Amino acid sequence: MQVFDFIIVGSGSAGSVVAERLSASGRFSVLVLEAGGTDRRFYVQMPLGYGKTFFDPAVNWNYKAEPDPGLAGAADHWPRGKLLGGSSSINAMVWIRGAREDFDDWRDAGNPGWGYDDLLPAFKAIEDNEAGADKWRGTGGPVHVTDMSPAVHPLTHRYIEAGRQAGLPFNPDFNGAAQEGVGIYQITTKGGRRMSAARAFLRPAMKRGNVRVETSALATRILFEGARAVGIEYEQNGRKQQARAGREVILSAGSVNSPQLLQLSGVGPGPLLQSLGIPVIRANANVGANLQDHVGINYTFRAKVPTLNSILRPWWGKGLVGARYLLTGSGPLSLSINNGGGFFRTDPARTRPNMQLYFQAFSTVIPRAGERPILAPDPWPGFSIGLSNARPSSRGEIMIRSADPRDYPRIVANAYSTDDDVAEMLAAVKFVRTIATQPAIAEVIAEEVLPGPSVQSDADLTDDFRKRSGTVYHPCSTCRMGPDPATSVVDPRLRVHGISGLRVIDASIFPGNITGNTNAASIMTGWKGAGMVLEDQG
Repeated sequence: MQVFDFIIVGSGSAGSVVAERLSASGRFSVLVLEAGGTDRRFYVQMPLGYGKTFFDPAVNWNYKAEPDPGLAGAADHWPRGKLLGGSSSINAMVWIRGAREDFDDWRDAGNPGWGYDDLLPAFKAIEDNEAGADKWRGTGGPVHVTDMSPAVHPLTHRYIEAGRQAGLPFNPDFNGAAQEGVGIYQITTKGGRRMSAARAFLRPAMKRGNVRVETSALATRILFEGARAVGIEYEQNGRKQQARAGREVILSAGSVNSPQLLQLSGVGPGPLLQSLGIPVIRANANVGANLQDHVGINYTFRAKVPTLNSILRPWWGKGLVGARYLLTGSGPLSLSINNGGGFFRTDPARTRPNMQLYFQAFSTVIPRAGERPILAPDPWPGFSIGLSNARPSSRGEIMIRSADPRDYPRIVANAYSTDDDVAEMLAAVKFVRTIATQPAIAEVIAEEVLPGPSVQSDADLTDDFRKRSGTVYHPCSTCRMGPDPATSVVDPRLRVHGISGLRVIDASIFPGNITGNTNAASIMTGWKGAGMVLEDQG
């Protein structure tokens, strides 16, 4: 039996941070169990390579949600990182913290210490922001944040001006004083390479003698003595092994795998566990419930001017951008495809934005099997204006199908299952068209390709976004935090209700989804959670 002070399940956006912070003093031994393998792969390190990792089983769990009536019966593809760095190693790298009000809502729901003013110092400490330090931004931290402003495609500036003409302010920093407006995204890269949580936190920690990282190690169940978690059983290279935690077991396996492992271990909905023959350690109906996710759609246009399609599609263009990337670490391959974006309100009466925008100076209307065709766009100049909802009211769940840890759980997203979500998306897609009619961008549009000018009525627009929408890969809240065990899974210090020696530290604890991409908030959760663990150790 291997014995460590702490066992961390998962090396993703939060787990990598927890491993680094718990091991920094040298006082504690730390074991990290990662079901996947190394992040030292070319298409992981190259920022635009995430098109190649989108379906790659070597680095991706490749989950599939259940057929969803809200998405016209589609079974959505759910990529999740299965490698060091987790989903931070395969994501689109946009660095958005979330709105002040999101975290204040967390605090006001009974979670002291989780308000925006409490968390801002953590966000600043995490960052090494290329744009410089100010009241909101930090420098000198582990995560290098790149300012894409000098490098974006020229069409991005037309998009920003069109947004201003449509009534949105220019916003130089979505992580600054306010979120609303249009602007250029900050991304997590450094020197032309992806700045994943593994690169920022785990790799430095792995140089320490008190840290052990086991890859290809699938956690199969939490080991308990009574109502105390004491270790983890895992499979590696076909062998079952066990490791014991002298202090705590920490689940940082993400919004799919953390509730799955709890359920497999006897912590979850009692009737479900009993029906699968799993002894119930602690019945809690909230484990795997309350799933929230952002759902998005692209409106795509044929352009009268060159777009990234023009350089990424032909063989000679691929050669040029490839050579530029290899020689200088710059060019389109060093960026996210989301050059710009923004946040807006679908109704002026709302007090804060409820929709997020994405601008992509390329298009992929023509599908390509087995790959997200970022590196093989359409054979004509095209671009897309995308959007996703920020705080949908629809709720889903993630529940195990069997007692076999190798069986993927059932993911029921329930997208667009409330009238409010449908109504706000209808208003939002109309606003995308409003942006597209503004002079700054309308003069370079040849035609709207998707959904096309024939789609005009509210009914047709709704049918279209149901058919073409999908997850934007921000699931959370399946082990949500709260003071009341009747409505939550972990307490405000991220300890599992009714169990000692066990915490969950990842995006599954979010009490509610945030306004924007979730990676920054996941990393912050790892930072904050590790701080709480250290405080409790004295």
